Amino acid sequence: MVELKTPAQIEQMRAAGQVVGTALATVKKEAAVGVSLRELDEVAREVLRSAGAVSLFDGYQPGFATSPFSGVICTSVNDAVLHGLPSDQRLADGDLLNVDCGASIDGWCADSAISFCVGTPRAEDLELIATTEEALAAGIAAAVEGHRIGDIGAAIGEVGNRAGVGTNLDFGGHGVGRRMHEEPHIPNGGRPGRGLKLRAGHVFAIEPWFWSGPGSTYSIDEDGWTLRSADRTRGAHAEHTVAITPEGPQILTLP
Repeated sequence: MVELKTPAQIEQMRAAGQVVGTALATVKKEAAVGVSLRELDEVAREVLRSAGAVSLFDGYQPGFATSPFSGVICTSVNDAVLHGLPSDQRLADGDLLNVDCGASIDGWCADSAISFCVGTPRAEDLELIATTEEALAAGIAAAVEGHRIGDIGAAIGEVGNRAGVGTNLDFGGHGVGRRMHEEPHIPNGGRPGRGLKLRAGHVFAIEPWFWSGPGSTYSIDEDGWTLRSADRTRGAHAEHTVAITPEGPQILTLP
């Protein structure tokens, strides 16, 4: 069942989203050559703590994971694109980092992710990030009343296909509400006009993630979490929590 949220509940989710957005912006500001991923996790942890928000990630253990997640952010570097565990790894010049964060306030959740370069960027990394952000914008633009879930995925997939980047449909967007992951699943590709019809009150996390190479397969590190491209090409990830409203899609995870 896909729950419809009231305008008041959407505003409660926006409060959580603003904390998430602030945490991501703060992490990006503090990320620099020589800073460890664990130090960035502590930066985000303090933002959540100061706002009275609860991390959705710390201690989370879905069915595919062999152990609970340890951190309030996912920190995925270079060929890692999803679910990277914060560690003592220190950022190097030219690293491509994507950071994912989720939090709740008063039981209402929000989820968002950004990707950026540390130090001296590679042109191809900037292009990949721009493609991922373009796909996110296209997916959000398709999230209007009367459209269907397939329209969001098709809009994202069109951007990725045009850029020739690698796409995988196993992990993608999802409903958000009282829980971080609710129905429906929103793949980053597919056919328009298919799936759930969008109504005011639906709230989704829309999240394209791409690899710079054409491959679509991945491996998971021994930590049971960090997901990498099988061909070791670099990845980028962008995500916002978005509410469907009569006035159009509203992004809830801005700082």
